[in-house]
Amino acid sequence: MKSKKTDRRLTRRQFLTRSSQVALGGTLLVHHSRLWAGDSSPDRASTVVLIRDPGVLDSSGQPVYQVVLSMLDQAVTALTGEKQAVTAWKSLIKADDVVGIKTNVWRYLDTTRQVEQALRQRVLDCGVSEKEIGIRDRGVLRDPLFQRATALINARPMRTHHWSGVGSLIKNYIMFVPAPYQYHPDSCADLATIWQKPEVEGKTRLNVLVMFTPQIHNVGPHGFNPKYLFRYCGLIVGKDPVACDTVGLKIIEARRRIYFGEDRPLNPPAKHIALADTRHHLGNSDWNRIRLIRLGERRDSLV
Repeated sequence: MKSKKTDRRLTRRQFLTRSSQVALGGTLLVHHSRLWAGDSSPDRASTVVLIRDPGVLDSSGQPVYQVVLSMLDQAVTALTGEKQAVTAWKSLIKADDVVGIKTNVWRYLDTTRQVEQALRQRVLDCGVSEKEIGIRDRGVLRDPLFQRATALINARPMRTHHWSGVGSLIKNYIMFVPAPYQYHPDSCADLATIWQKPEVEGKTRLNVLVMFTPQIHNVGPHGFNPKYLFRYCGLIVGKDPVACDTVGLKIIEARRRIYFGEDRPLNPPAKHIALADTRHHLGNSDWNRIRLIRLGERRDSLV
């Protein structure tokens, strides 16, 4: 009697089905890694640099340009693993790039001219022509330079926010859509989808979360009170915006516990940061997948 063997041959339908599944999985992985210019593999840790220098703010609370520049150089060198600052910056920005620096101009707490100009200077040092560099917040969607940009640098301060819990690096790209209010529902849960837009997808070379004087509490849509600012004197720098925002959020939450004397959750919650990871796969929000490099002042780091 002949023994029966399992027929391992695939029908044409089965072959096409399995092939399409493999192709789809590959497409998803490639798409995932294109959202910003770095490796966003869910199995790889994201490197984030936290640098603090008490000397970055002068006696009047204004940033000191040369200290800002030095902090950025140290952070980028640590982030890239290069030994020299010039080499580190050139690993991020190429001489033939068209570079848009997406800033934030909220009048009470902006990115600061010192951070903008320090970033601009280092882009110039990479060999990029002055006419191929733009710095803008509102109006980027209609800006000819940003429309043809090949590289973006995303820079903004972190502050509590009426609609999204915190104003984050993820949220800073909301000006790349024609109707930002459409992203307000459910505590701005799906802000990360903006990073899939062709205007920004795969272009972000560096994220800089400005933590000189973060705002830890606000009341109302554009609420501001200087008593809710605190002098932190830091920058959070990385390629992964979700990981950078996760570090910033921890600092905000820790400072709120100190200020209020109790655990007072943000209202609304800054859920868009975790969902940028778990729902939209933009980057890492899991603390176990964030490699934090600390430079400079360690006291009262809150993280």
